[in-house]
Amino acid sequence: MLSKKTKYAIKALMVLGRNYGNEPMQIVKIAQEENIPKKFLEQILLEMRNAGILYSKKGAGGGYSLNKAPEDIFLSQVMRLIDGPIALLPCVSLNFYRSCEECTEEHACGIRDTFVEVRNAMLQILNDTSIAHLISKEKELNLNVD
Repeated sequence: MLSKKTKYAIKALMVLGRNYGNEPMQIVKIAQEENIPKKFLEQILLEMRNAGILYSKKGAGGGYSLNKAPEDIFLSQVMRLIDGPIALLPCVSLNFYRSCEECTEEHACGIRDTFVEVRNAMLQILNDTSIAHLISKEKELNLNVD
């Protein structure tokens, strides 16, 4: 399940993506726009800044902005940064692999084999979905509501 922290990170990136090319945004404004607790958001934004996704500017006119174009920030990158592994089992993780304690023959495990397929399908979507794509999709969905 997607953690609240990752969901807030994606929402904040969408706000900053819609603001891309403009002045940096203050944390308070981002928090209000997406109803995210300010203190929690500060931690998330700092983590993303340290990873190079965001740029921060101190002082008057300061705040946060994207360090990359919204087209170049993908959900897989954000999810791994905030929550770590994307795979549902440690034995199928690409970046955080660990063998299962109870498994004696990993290569012959039907559970593992199935969850490799799940991981691959999920990664395909997450690797192809950028912040720009989410912003565009949201606009499209809002048009279909009217």
